[in-house]
Amino acid sequence: MVIAGQFPQLTFAFGLMGNIVSFMVFLSPLPTFYKVYKKKSTEGFQSIPYVIGLFSAMLWIYYALLKKNVILLITINSVGIFIQTFYLCVFVFYAPKKARIESLKLITLFIVVGFGLIVLITEFLAKGVHRVVIVGWICLIFSLCVFVAPLGVLRQVLKTKSVEYMPILLSLALTLSAVMWFFYGLLLGDFNIAIPNTLGFTFGIIQIILYYVYKNKKPEINDKITEFKEKMSEMESPRIPEKDHNTIDMVKLSPFVRTENVPNVSVVRSPIVANHTIEVGA
Repeated sequence: MVIAGQFPQLTFAFGLMGNIVSFMVFLSPLPTFYKVYKKKSTEGFQSIPYVIGLFSAMLWIYYALLKKNVILLITINSVGIFIQTFYLCVFVFYAPKKARIESLKLITLFIVVGFGLIVLITEFLAKGVHRVVIVGWICLIFSLCVFVAPLGVLRQVLKTKSVEYMPILLSLALTLSAVMWFFYGLLLGDFNIAIPNTLGFTFGIIQIILYYVYKNKKPEINDKITEFKEKMSEMESPRIPEKDHNTIDMVKLSPFVRTENVPNVSVVRSPIVANHTIEVGA
């Protein structure tokens, strides 16, 4: 790139702002883990976002160490490794047995096996510039996959016409972070940093637009649930049966019918009215 390395002060400024915003994003799950600490349970929370976050930070640290001229990438991802490790330790400590085992499996799969294989393969099968290029492409592809994750949120918003589950402040922070790191990568001439953040910025803008489009709209799915509950309550409400005026209660007739002097007492069904009977003693 022509502008690579031409504006070192501007590059440093964008990298520094990227560090600050990314640090705020790293701290965003703190309320969740405070809730976990208070309740002594992880409830329905999952550990995979924090495993992915730790894996991503380790990849970028490895790339930055190979590249040697991206110190601000090292600083923020070092902090990221520490914070994500803290989150995972808290999660594993308070998680029920099944969730704890699943978390340990994910950690083993991504951190031990995945990252370990990447380091071993690139160290032994690639050298010098080729190693940097390979690790850079791995970081780029993985980052693109991570930035595609918000598509699930966007689909939910479009389906339900609701932004109830879209954390707008986090979306704004991620969008701002993508902008900072995009310009940092652009000014450095490093497309492995710039390209993934282009996608992150794009999805961030889409999330913000959808938030302001649907923020005042009542979710359609909630309307359907409310309508269903109303119908169910109507079906379950007790109904008083209408009195059949064509049937005479034998209890009411008993004072008028004396059967003690009759040798045989039986019940005769006399067809007085079609489809209805009157029970009398004969």
